[in-house]
Amino acid sequence: MDNQTYQPFTPQSAGGQPQPNMNSGMNPGAAGQQPMGPQPLAGMGPMPTSTLPVTAKRQKKQKNIWMIVGIITAVLALIFLILFIVFIVKWNKAKTDVDGQIAVAVTTAVNDNTMELEEQFAVREKLPYELFAGPADYGELSFNYPKTWSVYEGKDAANGGDYEAYLNPDKVYPVSASSINALRVVIKNQAYDSYIKTYDDYVKSGRMSVAVRPINGENANVYTGQLPNTDKLQGIAAVFKVRDKTAVIQTDAMVFEGDFYTLIDSVKFNR
Repeated sequence: MDNQTYQPFTPQSAGGQPQPNMNSGMNPGAAGQQPMGPQPLAGMGPMPTSTLPVTAKRQKKQKNIWMIVGIITAVLALIFLILFIVFIVKWNKAKTDVDGQIAVAVTTAVNDNTMELEEQFAVREKLPYELFAGPADYGELSFNYPKTWSVYEGKDAANGGDYEAYLNPDKVYPVSASSINALRVVIKNQAYDSYIKTYDDYVKSGRMSVAVRPINGENANVYTGQLPNTDKLQGIAAVFKVRDKTAVIQTDAMVFEGDFYTLIDSVKFNR
């Protein structure tokens, strides 16, 4: 035992080869030695000491993203709501305007139709026309007039002079310079050329216009405008010759213009 050198126990491998002594020659305090422990794999860099800070940052980032998405969604929803309200307001306004236009159109159509029916009824009510006949010794002037009109004979010219008759729907108003009747019929015991001078000043001043129209084969002067010998009434007067006298058929208001021309176109008299 004294002559033998002590050999440390070295484990052998399964093949009987000695295994190196991991502790031999190692001094923890020696320079250049590293402490034992887990070592990073080559090319992977240093291992993180903890994953908690990384997870917190990721969660915060995700939270911020969701917050931004929520804000954008809220803004878009608000914009959509505002646009929807504006659209509804405009639609209601447009609908109101359209409804109003339809109502006006319907009212206008109804009124026009009512007026047309009333006019047609008024025309039918005038039929059949009555026959007006003047004195025989004054040319027996005659014409057709609506049956709804009344006739008043002011002067019959039985003893000479002028003949006067007045016609008006329903009733004849008292004759004056200011009263309005649908028709005045006057046969003046005066020559035609002399009587028409009554209208010359009115035509020259522009208060009346004149046109020529045939009546029973005789040219008549038809005057339109401010009527002479009235209180500035606006109407129409047809003046023509009947034998040695002058006939005047006059309406005191332009509202009777249609009836006036229908009437004078039916005039007959003995020449």
